[in-house]
Amino acid sequence: MNESVRVLVVDDEEIVRESLTGWLRKDGYTVQSAHDGRAAIEALSGNRWSVVLLDLKMPGMDGLQVLEEARKLRPEASYIIMTAYATVDTAVAAMKLGAYDYLVKPFDPEELSVLVQRIVAQQELLQENESLRQALKREYGFHDLVSKSPSMQRVFDLARVAARTGSTILILGESGSGKEVLARAVHAESPRAGGPFVAISCAALTETLLESELFGHEKGAFTGAIARRKGKFESAATGTLFLDEVGDISPKLQLDLLRVLEERRFQRVGGTETIAADVRVVAATNRDLGKAVADGSFREDLFYRLNVIAITLPPLRERREDIPLLVQHFLDRLSKELSRRLDGVSPEAMAALVGHGWPGNVRELRNVLERGAVVSKGNVIQLDDLGLPPPDPSKKAAVSGDPLPLEEVEKRHVIDVLSWARGNVTHAARVLGIDRMTLYNKMKRWNLQREVS
Repeated sequence: MNESVRVLVVDDEEIVRESLTGWLRKDGYTVQSAHDGRAAIEALSGNRWSVVLLDLKMPGMDGLQVLEEARKLRPEASYIIMTAYATVDTAVAAMKLGAYDYLVKPFDPEELSVLVQRIVAQQELLQENESLRQALKREYGFHDLVSKSPSMQRVFDLARVAARTGSTILILGESGSGKEVLARAVHAESPRAGGPFVAISCAALTETLLESELFGHEKGAFTGAIARRKGKFESAATGTLFLDEVGDISPKLQLDLLRVLEERRFQRVGGTETIAADVRVVAATNRDLGKAVADGSFREDLFYRLNVIAITLPPLRERREDIPLLVQHFLDRLSKELSRRLDGVSPEAMAALVGHGWPGNVRELRNVLERGAVVSKGNVIQLDDLGLPPPDPSKKAAVSGDPLPLEEVEKRHVIDVLSWARGNVTHAARVLGIDRMTLYNKMKRWNLQREVS
């Protein structure tokens, strides 16, 4: 089942080579041996290897010399030093040269099996993460947004078309779903990309402060106005003004904003000079503005002015297939921000991330991953590092239709996980908590294909 994993055993003792080769072949690996350092270098020059088991004491080139040369030839391989004379100095020297670990002879075959399995699992994780990175760059990105879900791809398509116009855009979506990120992407795609992008949260300020922030004020316009100040409409000239949580502004400011959108000019607070509003407005809210119009808390005419092109961002729980992509996207960023290596998350952690409800959407996912990156002791974030709450057993899925036999439930779940993993049997097996051979047997029994739609 692991024939694609190639292991090279390097030892000058024939009985050791034969024993290790037999043990590893029983585990399903493709194994070759070399009797000394020169033969090992020749083997490494001719083929790719996943794991190299390297004896420390050999005639001619010793294990450390071979390791130094081998790392130049095959830096992607993982190297395990074997020695009967383990000391702190030799272990440190091996680690400095790039060894993954070392084993002290004689060792239990089970110890070797566990170590190689751990190495192979980590290599597969790295390969999957690299595939995700390439996918992000190739087909799933829209500036700082990443998604492969059909609903988000439709959002990207509409946003690209809308960006090329000068029309006002209204972005709708739950808190944390990425409304400002989408607004910045629209700005970057628009003819105004060379101008500034200015953002303001309309929910964070009182009416008086928000009015001053939006339109600016003249000296002496109110207590504390000791000098003239430009507002956001002026600061965003030739660019884009992003009005976040626009559904929370007061009736007076709703009228003021309506006039600016209609007349494309405004006055500073306390001023008489008319200033042109040379900006493209993108607004956003997590409120139901249609309902707010119906109950009289939001002006209908302003709603129609803002709602020229409406773009709705789906919540993360409705596009769980995006979570692996987003995890890799955020880990790449966190790796740079925290100046530490992050290879990914464990299969158990990924399963928990995919299964979480995400009331805080993408922002919550990013925060959870940052927490995991900070507290993780290794390069792979584990389930316990995430700090996610345990599943609530009281929340049971609703049953529709007739009850299903247990095997049918299992089959459907396997199909769903294979679809989510895009046919990657290794990844699907990890999420399911079974080994690949068990999953292959289930697929054969149910006549399932790798490329599940």
